Amino acid sequence: MRHRIAVIGGGPAGLTFARVLRRHGYPVTVFERDPAPDARPPGGTLDLHEQLGQLALDKAGLLAEFQALSRPEGQAMRILDTDGTVLRDWRPRPDDRANPEIDRGRLRDLLLGTLDIRWGRTVTQVVPGTSDGALVRFADGRQEAFDLVVGADGAWSRVRPAVSSATPHYTGVTSVETALDDVDTRHPDLARLIGDGSLAVYGVNRALVAQRNSGGHVKVYAQFRAPLEWHTNLDPADVEALRSTLLALFDGWAAPVLELLRHGGTFVHRPLHVLPVSHTWPHVPGVTLLGDAAHLMPPLGAGANLAMLEGAELAESLAGGPDDLDDVVRAFEEQMWARAGRWAKITTAGLERLVSPDPAEALALFDQVQPS
Repeated sequence: MRHRIAVIGGGPAGLTFARVLRRHGYPVTVFERDPAPDARPPGGTLDLHEQLGQLALDKAGLLAEFQALSRPEGQAMRILDTDGTVLRDWRPRPDDRANPEIDRGRLRDLLLGTLDIRWGRTVTQVVPGTSDGALVRFADGRQEAFDLVVGADGAWSRVRPAVSSATPHYTGVTSVETALDDVDTRHPDLARLIGDGSLAVYGVNRALVAQRNSGGHVKVYAQFRAPLEWHTNLDPADVEALRSTLLALFDGWAAPVLELLRHGGTFVHRPLHVLPVSHTWPHVPGVTLLGDAAHLMPPLGAGANLAMLEGAELAESLAGGPDDLDDVVRAFEEQMWARAGRWAKITTAGLERLVSPDPAEALALFDQVQPS
């Protein structure tokens, strides 16, 4: 198999696909719009599931390195009532590696390895079915043709229109992200409140979630139901105005919980969008999708895991399958759609329960997933 293969997007899906394909001795070209690996903050922490993300890393030959970098203690979960009462305080066993956490930046660096990435290459369009294959057009005016283009370029994929007219729609839930640095030294009370993993507080149609990352860094997410344009009259550069607005939204919650917002340095608006639950498309020779580009779903721990496993499985199928790319990709898509559809239903229902008029729904969901 010596086909010309390109993957668009240097996130977990695209990098896993490239690493596994390279492990089997096949060339692949990775295009990433960021000009460098550290061009922007890599994001928070991910829990990689034993039968999803960890399986993908095993296929890439990276499982042992992941285990050395991951934080099994990060699986801990504490849930408080809005008055500060501890409702659940789940801690993993010392040998529990079902869903260990890893910072996105560390995972990215692990997957990058010695891959040759074409940085700063923004894709504007993919045109399938040309006489030379699928044509990839770039913002700088250049274009290249490939036998297979894999779109792993996220929620607002530029590859997706080549196979599907679907676009993400707003869930009605917005997340505003902030962060605390050096929490154990600068905010020891909050460090103790959060514990080793995550802290969640659920109220009526809103939630506050804090997640430990490495090095004393904590990500805080304020989640609430609101119109998409709720923030139009707020200046995104006015940190104190944003802080005041959020504190008003969570007025009456326990003072220690609100300290998570009072100490945040910046606030980033992240409205939650999704693709249709059962998103599929008529097979298009020469183009396919992975991860959020294929099945954007609520961020409840499944998306990156599925994306990585899909990347690994597609790479293995291409490396071990027949020379007919079309047959291999078609079979992969059928398998991906079935599994992603199940997870999309689970996460969509989960978001409805976690940011709900009845906070007891969030607690009941936790008890189903992680019985105390």
